[in-house]
Amino acid sequence: MKAVVITFPGSNCDRDSIEAIKAVNGNVQNIWYKETSLDNDLDLIILPGGFSYGDYLRSGAMAATAPVIKEVKRLAKKGVNILGICNGFQILTEIGLVKGSLIRNKDLKFICKSIHLRVKNNESIFTKSFKKNQIVKMPIANMDGNYFACENILKELQDKNLIAFEYCDENGQSSKNSNPNGSINNIAGVFNDQKNILGIMPHPERAIGYNKDLGSDGLHIFDFFNI
Repeated sequence: MKAVVITFPGSNCDRDSIEAIKAVNGNVQNIWYKETSLDNDLDLIILPGGFSYGDYLRSGAMAATAPVIKEVKRLAKKGVNILGICNGFQILTEIGLVKGSLIRNKDLKFICKSIHLRVKNNESIFTKSFKKNQIVKMPIANMDGNYFACENILKELQDKNLIAFEYCDENGQSSKNSNPNGSINNIAGVFNDQKNILGIMPHPERAIGYNKDLGSDGLHIFDFFNI
């Protein structure tokens, strides 16, 4: 696997993402946001978590204008796999590569804890190591993690099977109590139409087996070339 992790001013999970790629024996390069050219033969681009540009204006809004984004959009059209984690998910919505938006958490508080997710779609490059409806555990750390979409977009996500993960409890039940940030329909991650782009609010790069309390469920999102 040949991957790049893009660092923006305020990114703080870029090193974790690099370690995740190394954990699956991938080749990874760290790219600065001012880069204006990316290789055409990349297998994966990661937009990592953090607080790009201090989350001024809206989370991800200023990062959406960074020089490297033009290349991200170009390679997205070519079918390169793109993973946006937390702040990276916010950036993906801002640049229109996945639908919906991320707004302030329902309790207006920063949330940092481990949560459970149900795998809604395992028919993608990112999720094929999971079983459909499998319950997995990953940490979250967000202030603007509340996923929102209008009724038309929600219908499209459902009709096209573009919902990747949803929040649930350890028994797989989705409810308000198992929804940490108020996301509509408990949505925790979504694909683009071609399913080569995934935006996910939880942090799979922190659950790759280095910390026994966080587990290793996140590793499967990165190991798609090793199956």
